[in-house]
Amino acid sequence: MGELIVLRHGETEWSRAGRHTGRTDLPLTEHGERQARALAAPLEARRIVRTVCSPAERARRTAELAGLAVDDVDPDLWEWDYGGYEGITSAEIREHRPDWYLWDDGVVPGDAEHPGESVESVGARVDAVLARVRPLLDDGDVALVAHGHVLRVLTARHLGLEPALGRLFALGNGTVSTLGAEHGRPVVTSWNTPAG
Repeated sequence: MGELIVLRHGETEWSRAGRHTGRTDLPLTEHGERQARALAAPLEARRIVRTVCSPAERARRTAELAGLAVDDVDPDLWEWDYGGYEGITSAEIREHRPDWYLWDDGVVPGDAEHPGESVESVGARVDAVLARVRPLLDDGDVALVAHGHVLRVLTARHLGLEPALGRLFALGNGTVSTLGAEHGRPVVTSWNTPAG
């Protein structure tokens, strides 16, 4: 049985600055491109039967630089829609909501392009992704190239946890993680490993 290979895209200007980057489509920085290229080495020995990628440029470019041919672009792998918090930092949000924590408090509605969504909505999206890719694991590994928060929720759901427990799985830019099974039960087999 194969594993889910979870790849978070390389650094962007906003991720470097700690700005919430949901649906705003930003390119990788030079450092982010180096991170993405470094992901190729740990993937070389894997038998990847399918690569599924977020529609965002930063995810697609990461896949390309990591040497992966994208088989499917899946809108369910878009990052959490941060609504009115798009493009601002947690520190800026806490100036008005001192105890704010994304995983507990969620987001406020934004404009038409950033209406916002709940963690439960993100959970429903990744449940759909998991339902589509799990049958492919009989033939080998499946690479998922996406974003920090959506992949953290996906990991929680893979483990049978509620979506908000994605908060337990910190995930850096340009990292590789693997999700598999032990004795038929879902487990994390590696996590948040920087490439190179």
